[in-house]
Amino acid sequence: MPESRIAVIGTGRMGRGLALALERAARPVALLGREREPGAWSEAVRDADTLVIAVPDTAIGDVAGALADGGVVGPEHIVLHLSGLLDRGALVALEESGAGLGSLHPLQTVADPATAPERLRGAYAAVEGDARAVAAAEALARAVGMTPVPVPAAGKPLYHAAAAIAANYTVVLVGVAERLAVRAGIAPELAGKLFVPLLEGAARNIAELGPAAALTGPIRRGDVRTIFAHLAALDPDDQHLYGTLGCLAVALARDAGLDPSTARLIEAVFNEEP
Repeated sequence: MPESRIAVIGTGRMGRGLALALERAARPVALLGREREPGAWSEAVRDADTLVIAVPDTAIGDVAGALADGGVVGPEHIVLHLSGLLDRGALVALEESGAGLGSLHPLQTVADPATAPERLRGAYAAVEGDARAVAAAEALARAVGMTPVPVPAAGKPLYHAAAAIAANYTVVLVGVAERLAVRAGIAPELAGKLFVPLLEGAARNIAELGPAAALTGPIRRGDVRTIFAHLAALDPDDQHLYGTLGCLAVALARDAGLDPSTARLIEAVFNEEP
């Protein structure tokens, strides 16, 4: 059976990166810039079996509408978009075409398209849509070394929020840690690098053990004295952040075997008024 021919519409970082990863995997792929007139896509779209719309969320409907207006998408096509938030409904303009409609969201950051083949390999990808689209999305994900994970349409906003917490908020927390390290007297040029090996070790532990078993530090040890020392060194806003995250850490520590009385004592410390 011949391999699916793929057209990627959108030349942003993920569009270029995915096209490069497919090319490296020896898959037939065409990269189309959405800034061109839709009519310029016609030949490449007709020649493709799977269309991947790799544009910002706000532009997905416009591209789907342009494809519908051009009459170049038919029942033989699969159309996927790459949004982590939106479901197949973003492609409603193509509903009457009979094409399989769905989404494929690579759960990985691609800052440089040239690194995408390596970055995507081993990552997970959320897949959603009708049965034909999900099958095509799963095959595309596997072609570049990703592991497909089905996500119901109704669950995509919550899934995407989880991804933002895991990736974006980790970056934010490292920014807070860097600021505190500078306040502690560490040189700014070093403070930005200080926590990278620590994060890499924590990520490996999470992958191997899961979050509860991977948790280390004073809360997991039940070290109330250290927690008091941390709070005393922090400004009120940072105390609040430390306490909010600390209460969540206590819940994980309980799962990992922290003594219930110690857990309650730590929670009482965090719930005290400053």
